[in-house]
Amino acid sequence: MINANIKFLQHDFLSEVGTAPEVCLPPKSRVEDAHVMIIDDEPINIKLVRKVLGEIGYSHFTGVTNSCDAMMEIRKGQPDLLLLDIMMPHVDGLEILEAVKATPDLKNIPVLIFTASSDRATKLEALDLGALDFLAKPVDRMELIPRVRNALAVKSYQDQLNFQNRCLEKEVDLRNEELRLSRLEVLHCLGRAAEFHDDITGRHVIRVGLYAGLIAQAMGLNESQVNLIKMAAQLHDIGKIGIPQSILKKEGKLTPEELDVVRGHCAIGKEMFERMSESQTQFYHSSPERGQQLLEGRSPLIQMASRIALTHHENFDGNGYPLGLSGKDIPLEGRITAVADVFDALSCRRSYKPTFSLKQCFQILEEGRASKFDPEVLDAFFSKREEIIKVRIEYADRVLNSKSGE
Repeated sequence: MINANIKFLQHDFLSEVGTAPEVCLPPKSRVEDAHVMIIDDEPINIKLVRKVLGEIGYSHFTGVTNSCDAMMEIRKGQPDLLLLDIMMPHVDGLEILEAVKATPDLKNIPVLIFTASSDRATKLEALDLGALDFLAKPVDRMELIPRVRNALAVKSYQDQLNFQNRCLEKEVDLRNEELRLSRLEVLHCLGRAAEFHDDITGRHVIRVGLYAGLIAQAMGLNESQVNLIKMAAQLHDIGKIGIPQSILKKEGKLTPEELDVVRGHCAIGKEMFERMSESQTQFYHSSPERGQQLLEGRSPLIQMASRIALTHHENFDGNGYPLGLSGKDIPLEGRITAVADVFDALSCRRSYKPTFSLKQCFQILEEGRASKFDPEVLDAFFSKREEIIKVRIEYADRVLNSKSGE
């Protein structure tokens, strides 16, 4: 039961100081270094506790006599132990106890209750709310010292565990970040391996990924989807590894036979993402159920990269290759990458063509509306014109054509 008083107290101190940031600080090495807070409307009781504990080495105390200020002081002080009187004017000890235990970053503070009452119901309610133990009034030195020490020993142990857990979480986060960066590096290397055939800078794959990400963002995809397509689009031409350089670097028009070979890079790319090793094949045949799990267990990035590799040359009107898909039957990531890839091919020099100006690039893309390109994707691309230009400038090839730019 949290009454209106408690709700007000929680709202009041949260609005004043906000949420405390989580930090990975080592706990206090000695219980005597702990911060003890005493909340009692009678100053003499606070003075007595300080005197008794001070004689055995405790030195960090906070005394609070106004119960209305209790939650704010607890929040600010973050004590290691709370000694709390029950019978106080305005806000009683049970209300403060309930508010403390209902607050996530305070609930682990051990609370010892001062009480002059022998009322069993009050004690049971205090225990039910999370009190650790009781101290009878007037305070007995022989009771106070061991109970404070025991409560702080438990708190110290909990703090040690929490500290170790936080440090472990930070270590895991660090390793995950290292893995993420390694994955991005490998991803770029894979995409660049294909581009070494006809773009030794390897920046084509970076630009296509960034263009695809901007388009996805403009189409309202969430951040996770945007990042996924930004990475997967870099592998759109991975199948070029299987195409002879003599064809890829040929100047002038390709023969129909050579064109068929080049178009084969889509299927090659998909096959590269799906091909299993001999051991995996044996595993699949030995247990179809486990093999199916293996196939279904591919990462979302690999699955999307496979779809992009296969479909980024499909046309919106159905006249593309290799499957002749049309409209929304073409995966969205394939439609997005198609625009990004063609723009980059137009705006950069290739062995078979010069660099086109930005105006020419946009005009050619517009001419492909509803035939080669999805109109919605094209509109999203045009809406990111400023960002597109920034990417083109920042990731320009190291050797620029003198006719490039606008």
